[in-house]
Amino acid sequence: MNTPTSTATPERILLRLDWKVIRRLDGLFQGDYRTLFYGFGVDFADLREYQPEDDIRYIDWNVTARMNTPYVRQYVEDRELTAWFLLDMSPSVDFGTVESFNEKRTMLIDFVTVLARLLTRHGNRVGAMMFGSRIQHTVPTRGGRLQVLRLVHDMLKQPRLSRVPRTNLKSFLEGALNSIKRRSLVFVISDFISEPGWEKPLSLLSQRHEVLAIRLWDPREVELPDLGMVMMEDAETGEQLFVDTHDQKFRRRFYDAAQRREAGLNIAFKRAGVDVMTLSTNEDLVKAIVRFAKHRQQQRRVA
Repeated sequence: MNTPTSTATPERILLRLDWKVIRRLDGLFQGDYRTLFYGFGVDFADLREYQPEDDIRYIDWNVTARMNTPYVRQYVEDRELTAWFLLDMSPSVDFGTVESFNEKRTMLIDFVTVLARLLTRHGNRVGAMMFGSRIQHTVPTRGGRLQVLRLVHDMLKQPRLSRVPRTNLKSFLEGALNSIKRRSLVFVISDFISEPGWEKPLSLLSQRHEVLAIRLWDPREVELPDLGMVMMEDAETGEQLFVDTHDQKFRRRFYDAAQRREAGLNIAFKRAGVDVMTLSTNEDLVKAIVRFAKHRQQQRRVA
């Protein structure tokens, strides 16, 4: 059971995750997290003629045109990585299984803490932008354990917004696009319950940076339990509606609508060219990260 965020402190959260998550990950990865974070922190080194096994994405078309033969750019890995966490902290992220304290917000805080700890432990810098109805708070990038504690502290201090206009991730991603200048590893952590239009800025962000989308969700958003008559409330607008969850046809319509939304999100992520990690409120964080690492490793082999 996770500690409720209302009573937790940054030190207690980091200590819990060091023992329960990071040590397990260290044992599984043996300290090598490159399957999670590849394609970042590279500097241009040289040009050479194209060879059949080369990645066509690295072809320098200007040089190719001048030399009348294909040339590719070569890069060397930069040891220092800058990572940004773009955090959706709108009201829908406060939904979750209250009995076990597994709100989406709790999963967000745990995930960011783990990743920030892993990254800063290897000499990298991390920062965050926190979004509710607008970009409400920015933590500049720094390294070290104190920076991780600051991130946790600032996430815990972000207010729970009871009523906002419908979340607009488009403005959030556009703000990040204008603010993050240096090529970085960017985590967009959200349930992606938003007004439409965020796909284009996400795509533009992925053209400049290595972008990973972390989609938070709760099983009850997909499949309703049979609880009889219940009051359902839109977390963001406050709109309320009595529904009969005992009605099998209603539960089926609810499930079908959730599946359509899932399919739409997958298409949007694919068009934007970003990898996606789904993170459920009832999922073990270690298993989720390992599953994502295996997915990344398979994609790297294909590429």
